[in-house]
Amino acid sequence: MHTPYFPAFRPRLAACRQRATQQVRQATLAQLEHHFQGLFPPHLLAQEEAGHHSRDRIFNLRLTLECFLWQLLNPGTACREVVRQVQALFRLSGRGEIDQGTSAYCQARKSLPRERIESLLAVSAQQAQTRAGEGGQINGRSVKVVDASSAQAPDTRANQKRYPQSAEQKPGCGFPVLKFLLLFSLNSGAVLNVVMGSLHHHDLRLLRRLQEELRAGDILLGDRAYGEYTTLADLPVRGVDVVARLHQRRKVDFRRAQRLAPNEGLFLWQKSSTRSQVLTTDQWNRLPGEITVRIIRFTATIRGFRHRRITLVTTLLDPKLYPAEQLIGLYARRWRLELCLRDLKTTLGMEQLRCQSPGLVEKELLVYLLAHNLIRCLMAEAVAHHQVDLQRVSFKGSLDALRQYSAAMATARNRKMRDALWADLLLNLARDLVPCRPNRIEPRALKRRPKNFGWLTKPRRLFKESFHRNRHWKSNPRNYRSLN
Repeated sequence: MHTPYFPAFRPRLAACRQRATQQVRQATLAQLEHHFQGLFPPHLLAQEEAGHHSRDRIFNLRLTLECFLWQLLNPGTACREVVRQVQALFRLSGRGEIDQGTSAYCQARKSLPRERIESLLAVSAQQAQTRAGEGGQINGRSVKVVDASSAQAPDTRANQKRYPQSAEQKPGCGFPVLKFLLLFSLNSGAVLNVVMGSLHHHDLRLLRRLQEELRAGDILLGDRAYGEYTTLADLPVRGVDVVARLHQRRKVDFRRAQRLAPNEGLFLWQKSSTRSQVLTTDQWNRLPGEITVRIIRFTATIRGFRHRRITLVTTLLDPKLYPAEQLIGLYARRWRLELCLRDLKTTLGMEQLRCQSPGLVEKELLVYLLAHNLIRCLMAEAVAHHQVDLQRVSFKGSLDALRQYSAAMATARNRKMRDALWADLLLNLARDLVPCRPNRIEPRALKRRPKNFGWLTKPRRLFKESFHRNRHWKSNPRNYRSLN
């Protein structure tokens, strides 16, 4: 920086420019560093000592991750829009122009250390749990919910090799399917950990890779996939109890049980003579030859609808310490975690991933989960400040409010004004609660009809469009040659 007419000003102005440069390099596009200050340890976002993100570049590790987060918090945002905002920040700070291409940003995303993202995910889950309190415990034991889901990846050769599409789809007409198993916190709704696989990986096989994240004293809550012998026999050895819906292939006869109450009893299960395909021979041999489980059958009654009979199986055998009503209520809360999956896949748009390579697809999934946990931290903080029910704080409302208040905070004159905006944001989240609507029926059906395009039944390069395939064309044929 040259100041030929005022040479004494040069050191002071140079220092100002250096501070402005550092502020741009470490700022997020939506002022996320102010929203979640103190959430992450500084070393997780520091530059590497060697290798990727070790040099002082425009897209360093912090800015790349924050741009990635901002992109996923705004569904449908292209990489070009992210680069345009970085250009605007640099122009605002007087640093001039930067390359308008997206190559640098895409390469920086590819070089993000996966271990850092996984560590940030674990820290964000712990922060959400701390802010939410201890409401999700039973007799001082934390409850964790396990559930599997899937997402589509772009149809590239590398993605098809790692995550093959369903066998029911014709080659070239489907999309690679990434299957993942999530471990949620029942209280905060945050994602504690994730394991990834393909459609060929059973839920139990993925759970085996997630068992190290379960601690002695935890209670695992799951659906029918986990109400079977191997899970109920293996996890209690680690000090982890299980509550799940009974597997559909198990038959229950209470005449052979040690009755505890009507429709409740203790059963003795014998290990099958056929080894489970999920376990190795050594793992199968280490399982006990027989286990005692507790089975509870109840009828879910909703006024105006047919009654549903549900059977639970658990390794919590003491009916006084763990009453049946408490376990039934616990299983009813599992539906809240199904809504967390809806928040991830529908609200945030994780149902269809966009990265072109398997490594980037998995990083994109991890950053989606990190974004979800940050919103959960925001919701838990609003609950801690204003003492409202966490279950009634809207995830979509929190995401929308964060976007709008971010724009206001970016233009705030000082830190005092930003703190005031943040407090106002938390107050509005506590005021705008979802109405209490028990037993609300929300059918998965669309009212708006889709356009009548034909299905792609061959690879796109081989497909030939037939104009008569449209149903309106059949009902009202026209001479399409005269239209050319």
